[in-house]
Parts: sequence; structure tokens; C-alpha cells
Amino acid sequence: MSSAPSAPLTPSASSPSGTTRTALRVCPLCEATCGLALTIEGTAVTRACGDRDDVFSHGFICPKGALFGSVDGDPDRLTRPLLRRRGRLTETGWDEAFDAVAAGLRPVIETYGPNAVGVVLGNPNVHTVAGVLYPPLLVNGIGTRSLFTATTLDQMPKHVSSGLLYGDAHAIPVPDLDRTDHLLLLGANPVESNGSLCTAPDFPGRLAALRARGGTLTVIDPRRTSTARLADRHVAIRPGTDALLLAAMANVLFAEDRVRLRHLAPHVLQVPELGSALVEFTPEAVSEACDVAAGTIRDLARELAGAPTAAVYGRIGSSTVLFGTLASWLVDVLNILTGNLDRPGGVLFPQSATDRPPRPVGPGSGFTLGRWRSRVSGHPEVKGELPFAALSEEIDTPGAGVPGGLGGGPLRALVTSATNPVLSAPDGDRLDRALAGLDFMVSVDPYLNETTRHAHVVLPPPRPSRTPHYDFAFNMLAVRNQARYSRPAVPLDAGAMAETEIHARLVLAATGLHGADPADVDACVVDSALVQAVADPLGPVHGRDPHALAAELDGEGGAERRLDLMLRLGPYGDGFGARPGGLTLRRLLDAPHGVDLGPLRPRLPQPLATRSGRVELLPPPIAADLTRLALARHDRPGGYVLVGRRHLRSGNSWLHNVPGFGGGSQSCTLHVHPEDARRLGLADGGRVRVSGSGGEVAAQVEITDSVRPGVVSLPRGWGHDRPGTRLRVAAALPGVNVNRLLDGSLLDPLSGTAVLNAVPVRLTAICT
Repeated sequence: MSSAPSAPLTPSASSPSGTTRTALRVCPLCEATCGLALTIEGTAVTRACGDRDDVFSHGFICPKGALFGSVDGDPDRLTRPLLRRRGRLTETGWDEAFDAVAAGLRPVIETYGPNAVGVVLGNPNVHTVAGVLYPPLLVNGIGTRSLFTATTLDQMPKHVSSGLLYGDAHAIPVPDLDRTDHLLLLGANPVESNGSLCTAPDFPGRLAALRARGGTLTVIDPRRTSTARLADRHVAIRPGTDALLLAAMANVLFAEDRVRLRHLAPHVLQVPELGSALVEFTPEAVSEACDVAAGTIRDLARELAGAPTAAVYGRIGSSTVLFGTLASWLVDVLNILTGNLDRPGGVLFPQSATDRPPRPVGPGSGFTLGRWRSRVSGHPEVKGELPFAALSEEIDTPGAGVPGGLGGGPLRALVTSATNPVLSAPDGDRLDRALAGLDFMVSVDPYLNETTRHAHVVLPPPRPSRTPHYDFAFNMLAVRNQARYSRPAVPLDAGAMAETEIHARLVLAATGLHGADPADVDACVVDSALVQAVADPLGPVHGRDPHALAAELDGEGGAERRLDLMLRLGPYGDGFGARPGGLTLRRLLDAPHGVDLGPLRPRLPQPLATRSGRVELLPPPIAADLTRLALARHDRPGGYVLVGRRHLRSGNSWLHNVPGFGGGSQSCTLHVHPEDARRLGLADGGRVRVSGSGGEVAAQVEITDSVRPGVVSLPRGWGHDRPGTRLRVAAALPGVNVNRLLDGSLLDPLSGTAVLNAVPVRLTAICT
């Protein structure tokens, strides 16, 4: 842990403007959202420390946050728009860039229809104000159903299981890390990743505190990760079998009469039906497939049921597999059957300051899968999205497609934002070729990378220090309710454009309103939201004049006014005076270290939006997919299987271009168990050919007993060896792209999530 003072520092004559100062902001580099104190000399961020007065992170900072200045000052970041002229991307002005966007997108929409334009969004969007507020307006404004996001490369199974259980895909309970007595982690390595779908600064410290107060940590993972090394018990499960193990644990709870719903009993349906559905998943029936002793499975279930409080938490390793949705569902099932859902010390539903106002308790509209299907393979829509793995075929396959699909022919244009799917999605080589054949592509991205090199226009957002910050998404998943907002720490550079304006102008250009005032985009959203708010008889502003309310909004620009609106109408807001002392933008601005809104608290039945108004424990899509899981009890895969891994100093592919984020233990090597290395004749530091259904790569070997025999591990996001990019640091240490091994055909059928873990591969030593 490190911390920094929050008061201004002594001016320094060595800085460009003769001053040194400290500015506060929240780190945008991972889900932990730690508060930073940035030392700024002139316009350069020269140091980043933890903000010890931050209401959430209390001074904690990880190596990624400490290198914020290097990320911010990366000389390879684009500073002006790029426009393709005669086959080459060259710098241009903003007006000319948006003229080209309108000229490129509108003819495609008008000729081939809105679904001919795909929108592709990457994870970094949820780390920015603009990336959250404007893409939904773009998608709805175009009217396209061709939406692809990184969610179907990581967390979509959890959204689906939550949607089916609770009626709301965003109602995701998180472990109450600071009060639990027993924490069971599956496929998660938060010591390296800082957590996922569980926003928690200093996750390692919270795990240490759990053990210090006498609690128990159990980790189920095929790798002995940094997190597993801290555990009281590490179970090295066979990759991809998490759902079988969890089903067997639930079976034990029923068979041994250990189901204890407690306070949940009035809110839960289908408990007996669930017991019947899981009757064949005994520990003995799944033991060989999981390679976990039946006695160990029983111990895991008994320890979970016997703990005073407990929480089960599963992440990417249990999500990006063939049974990702079932595993995500079973995580919640175990929390429910042991009475630990919606309970302090168990798992609870956070309540963000910008959440929608609490809905009335009672039946809701529920959650529906497959409202439309992809054109080529007929993949069902999930949460408004199509599988990312289907993007290539939607571009390069001609014809109308399958009956019931979107139809209308292939994608002819793409709008991409903060994404590099050529490296991060399966079958990147096919996507690389497909992108080259588009009629038009525009990318909002700070880099000319392996994907954006195909764009006709690249619109670079400003450096992170030049942008405002509010965590719309991650506060919905935080282990403590709080709100923090920071304005840009440094003014925009000459020639740069605010990220909010870039996105607003992109919306206008794509929707036939090119040339209109970008402020009109936000004004329209505000007006529409206030009209709805005053019409709500249960809301705090019912019957009031929406124009008068709009005049009360605070903020510099439309995005801040929208934030003020969301805060005022949110669960902690002032309701435009109806609740004096409630949250407003001004209150956040006056509290630079944030506003603490208290620990998570029980909220049922308010979050439930199912058609019954209760937790529907055995939804029909889940019940049907259990048949597929039952067959997996008999699988005895031979050969080697591939899993991913995270690096503490890395994340998505764009961090590889920052010095300090690569090399050493952070490098792209293939982890191989010593027994397997001897069998294959592999030497530490030698080379091995790894082959999969989609292709092959040649990787450097790192022999380690941190993986179980039969399992090999490569990190994701590497492979910076393609021409036409401007990523000098990454290109010097390119690594290999693990997604070249995948052909994109393996998906979790309920969520459309690509299978990225527990993938069969072949290994061959490369003789030198």
C-alpha cells in the first residue's frame, strides 16, 4: 500500500509552467477504482500515489495505478484524428474527420438498413464517463441490432444467470468481503486481477483481514495462483468442470438436509424442484470428471453450510467455459441454499448512487433470451447483444442467412470504441481479414493498434488526466456504497477534443444530424428523462415542470448535467429539493475524496424483477441445460487443456505499450508442469508449438508446478506482431496471440460467451 498527501505541493521551477500541484481522481485501469493523488508538473503527470483520504480505497494503490503517469504520457497515443486517404491513415482536423464519418455511415444505413452497421465496444468504455453515457444513444439512434461487446468474452454468463434468477441482468450480488466468515472463490485470482464483478480496492488486504479475524478462504482453481497461495484450502480442479462440482455441492446440501433458506424463504420459488433436478449430480458421479475426491466435495459443501456467514464468488475461469452460465447460476444457488444471499457477511446487492430509483416491490417484466438471432449462425441475442465470436462471420459471409436471423446481408460498416478484437477475440486472423473488406469503419481509440489500423477514421480521446471520472458501472458492483467524481486534472491539449464531445458528435454523424450542436444530444436526454420523472406518481418530482427542473441542473457541459440529474433522482439523491441533504453533483464536487454511503445492506425483495416477484430458482433455460451438464459427467478428456492467466501489471492489450507493464514474470510465456515438460522434452526458456482448432502459435516455455499436470496457461491480449500499428513498446515484446488457437465455434449456449478456458490443445517441442 502507498499513500500521498492531498494538499497542493510546493511549486517547482523545474516544471514547464513553474508549478507542481496535486490533483485527485479515481484510477481507470481496473475494476478496483482506487483513489489516486496525482503529482502534476505543468501538464505532465509525474507521480501517482494512493489518496489516503479516499472514502473507498483509503490510500491503497496497485502497480497499475502507480504507473498512471506512464499510461497518460505514452508518446504513442494519438493526439489528432486519422483519416484514410489513398489507402493510408494520415492526420486530419476534427471537422474533416466527422465529415468523413457521416459520409461513410449514412449511405450504408440508407442503402442496406441499420443492421448493416455493427457497433463494437470494449471493456475500457466502462472506465470513462463518455464510454458509458453515449454508446447506448449511438446504438438506439442508428437502430441497429448488430451490437457486439467484450461482455461475451468475459462476464455475460453472470448477467444471464442474474437475469433468469432475479429478473434483472444487472442485479448481481457481490461478496461482503469485509464481514464474511467463509469465502469460496472459483476461477478467480483477485490478488493479480484486483477483482471482477466485485469492485474492491485492496482485495488482497481484504483476504488477509478475513483470515486474521479467523475466517476461512477456499480457492478452487487448476492453477496455484497468487490467491490460491493465501488460501486455507486449494482445490486444483480439472478446468471447465466448475459447474459439475458446484452442482454436486448443492446435491450434498439437499441429501444431508443442510438447506437453510432462513430469511429468504418468503422470496424463493422452486426449491423442491431444484433438489430433484440435481439428484443425479452426486459427489461420486462428478468426482472423476472434476478430478476432485468425493470426500473433498462433501467437505466443501459442509464447510460452506456450517460457516456462520459465507460467500461463494466465481469469475472468469468459471465463466468463459462451456458451462459458464450454469456455473454462474450455481454460485448463486449455493449462496441461496445456505441462506447467505442478501445477508451481511454473505452476498448482497449494492445500490449505486446513479441506480434507477427503487421500483415498487412486486412482479416485474422478467428477463428474456433470444429476442432476435444473428444472421449467419442464428445465435440468440442476449441482453441486446450478439456473441463477439460471431463478428467475423457476420462481416465476411454473404447472403440473407438462416431463417429467423437478422437477415439483410452482411455487416458493411463498423463503429468500434475502445476495443482491439483482432487480439482479444477468438479467430483474430479471420477477423483481421474481414475488417479489411468493410465499406467503412470508424474507431474511437487512443491507439493505432491491430484493429484500428483497418479504420477509415480514427477518433482519439484525450489522455486520462484530461477527462472527468465517475464510476457508473463499477459502483453497481462495489463492496461498499460510495460515490466519487473528479473533473479533469489537466486542461485539454491544444487541438484535442473532449471525449464527451467526440461521442456526441459521433452520435450526430451516425444518425443523420451531422453538423448539429453536440450539446443537443445531452439536452435531449435530459429533457426526455425529466418528462418521464415528472410523470411518475411515485417519484420525488411528480407533477413538477420539467423545464424548471432542467434549469436547476448543475454542471459544466451536458455530461455533468446528466450526472447531476442521475444523482438527484437516484436512491440517495436530493430529489430536486424533495430530500434536503441528498446527493447532487455539487455535493460530490465539494467532497473530492468522495462521499461514503455506508456498507451494503439487505435489499430483498426490492431488486427482484421476475414475473413472479420472487427468486425463480430453476428457470426453464437453466433446467433444460442441466441435461447437457449431466452428459459431461462422463467426459474424460485426454491430452492438454489451455487456460488463461492474469498479470498484476497488465490488463487489456493496450497496457502492453507502457514501459513497466511487461517483462519478467509479466511476460507472455506458456506455463507447463514439470511432469509434462519431461514427457514432451521441453526445456525452461525453450520453444513449443501449441496447436488448437483455429491454428497454432510458437511460445516460450516456462516450467512451473503452479499449474496442474495436463494444464498449460497463456495470458491473453498479446500478439503485437502485425504491421501497420504504432505500438513501439508492445511491438518490441510482442508475445503470442492465444486467440489464434481458437476458431470461435465453442460458445456457452445460454450466454453466447466464447469458450476461452479449458480448451483442448496439442503441444510439440520445437528443436533449435
